[in-house]
Amino acid sequence: MAFEPWLILIRTGFAFITLLIAARILGKQTIAQMTFFDFIAAITIGAIGAGFAYHIEKNPFNVLLSLLSFTTIVYITSYLSLKNKLARKIFAGEPTMVIQNGKILEHNMFKMRYDLDHLNHQLRQKGIFDIGQVEFAIVEPNGELSVFKKSQYRPLIPADLKIPTKYEGLAIELIMDGQVIEKNLRENNLSMEWLTTALSQHRITDLKDVAYACLSTNGTLYFDLYKDKITNPVDKG
Repeated sequence: MAFEPWLILIRTGFAFITLLIAARILGKQTIAQMTFFDFIAAITIGAIGAGFAYHIEKNPFNVLLSLLSFTTIVYITSYLSLKNKLARKIFAGEPTMVIQNGKILEHNMFKMRYDLDHLNHQLRQKGIFDIGQVEFAIVEPNGELSVFKKSQYRPLIPADLKIPTKYEGLAIELIMDGQVIEKNLRENNLSMEWLTTALSQHRITDLKDVAYACLSTNGTLYFDLYKDKITNPVDKG
């Protein structure tokens, strides 16, 4: 049929919007830190959306009803997981200890089909190349490895030496992609005049030349220009 390409394009766009709405309803956890249940939910919702896009012979209402029903089921199970520990255990799983008091728990690893190569791989990702430095290691429900080093291998921090430290908050973003974030200026009692004056001290006269700028809690202004004047960039793109 001559109209099929246009129909597919329209249905694809509608499927994308519907999936986006479903993802927003389900929240960030489905995207950011997937448990086994989240993975199944994401794959299934994606498959339903893809089917809606290219199976033009199917009734759109039936596909949308299927997507809505599955999204509702996932939302309810996620809500139950938040409110009930047993439901959270069933749907998300539990953390599993793989190293305890410096000893590898082979039985727990076998139950998860988790081998030593994978354990060493995840330890290296955390900068640990000697498994003998680990006191405890736990595989989280999303597959991430949490590690607690032995005391003699943990880095020294000011609290260990009873050294007082100053408060450090989050940096305030002032310019993003060349656009001034006026909301952040207002919320922190800053003005455009202050920003232009601060940048002019670094010989910057046009705000559009600034790709990014932020203000740290100690008053230091960091900025990055579109033209960094780097003669030999590593990757020219």
